[in-house]
Amino acid sequence: MPGDHGRVPRDRRYPSDLTDAQWALIEPLLPAPNSGGRPEKHPRRDIVDAILYVVRTGCAWRQLPFDFPPWQTVYWYFARWEEAKVTEQILAVLRRRVRAQQGREDEPSAAIIDSQSVKGADTVGLDSRGYDANKKINGRKRFIVTDTLGLLLVVCVMAASVQDRDGAKTTLLSLYLVTPVRFVYADAGFAGMLVDWAQRILRTTLHIVRKAPGQVGFAVIARRWVVERSLAWLTAHRRLARDYERHPATSEAMIRWAAISGMARRLTRGHAARRQQKLTLNPST
Repeated sequence: MPGDHGRVPRDRRYPSDLTDAQWALIEPLLPAPNSGGRPEKHPRRDIVDAILYVVRTGCAWRQLPFDFPPWQTVYWYFARWEEAKVTEQILAVLRRRVRAQQGREDEPSAAIIDSQSVKGADTVGLDSRGYDANKKINGRKRFIVTDTLGLLLVVCVMAASVQDRDGAKTTLLSLYLVTPVRFVYADAGFAGMLVDWAQRILRTTLHIVRKAPGQVGFAVIARRWVVERSLAWLTAHRRLARDYERHPATSEAMIRWAAISGMARRLTRGHAARRQQKLTLNPST
């Protein structure tokens, strides 16, 4: 049936497209259209679908399929919403709903921090890229904090040359400002003076989870596996398999959109995968 301003909605055809149930979660969380101005030309659902298509497939903005709104329009909304911190707000609301669905309190009391170094494309500027000598990766490093369900709380993107203990300070400060979490699990890479700093400055306990004595080879480590699984979920999105963004803030936005998509799917499991469309004939044909 006709969509916004009499337009026939585009046919949902890509796996990254939102279902009706997922769109019902996200639509009310977007900023209200400007009042008194021209009506928005393109349906917002198409804009969000286009952003998620870029995140999932890894294509360049200019290579968006033609059934989406023009890439310039999609990117304008992406940048405008990021300036208004829309992804942070959506993320917080969806996370609370997932936690409620799992019988948890709205806000977590504990979290897990980890980092991930990824190669940087040639679009990543020299001012925000570096070399991780430990992982032998030239690019950027992502610091994420999740709750104990693996739901994203905060993300910070920096040059890969930044040491874990240094990058964690910015990340833990961001966590301190937006959540009540004051107990954080971490691996041995975050041990040392950072533990004292977190306790003294942020009144946050940083608990180091170490490998079992004598452990050889791979083994799932309590607590830490949750955030490592979340990093694996994120890098399943091709745009996040390496870093393509000119600015670290854009990388952080891409990560939040990937997390939003995952939470929306988690909340709507069991709903119909595709919306039932009613096609109408154009009277002029």
